[in-house]
Amino acid sequence: MDIQATTIPAADDNGPDVAGREAAPDAGVQHCLRLLGNAGLRPTRQRLALGQLLFLGGHRHVTAESLYEEAMAANAYLSLATVYNTLNQFTEAGLLRRIAADGLKSFFDTDTSVHPHFYLEGEDMLVDVAEGLAFTGMPEALPGHEIARLDVIVHLRRKRT
Repeated sequence: MDIQATTIPAADDNGPDVAGREAAPDAGVQHCLRLLGNAGLRPTRQRLALGQLLFLGGHRHVTAESLYEEAMAANAYLSLATVYNTLNQFTEAGLLRRIAADGLKSFFDTDTSVHPHFYLEGEDMLVDVAEGLAFTGMPEALPGHEIARLDVIVHLRRKRT
């Protein structure tokens, strides 16, 4: 994937705004610019580069490490810390949903709707559960609290033969 925003030099990890670039951005960059703007995020070089990887390829589940590897392969030279920070910023802005599948590693889901997942133990993979899982009710929240979200993760492992 050609990441156009990576050619802009950055003085720090937040990077400069992209406004004022000479070349007109392509449709993918424009889409990312709209997403970031609607979420109230400044379109830095790092956010645009990672946004293109995350949001232009359809629905996906990524870890910081897997996204870092994709960024490096796409010549978007970022630190792993920058990838973590950007994923956290995207999550706080509502662009991603964090799912802690095994208690050690977080996945980031580009589909922010409420939906269940399978976690494939030993394969370190998160997969959406196909239609068919239904809930008949939600528990009452504790006094003074409200339910923020519902995460359902079904852990799977290969059968031993």
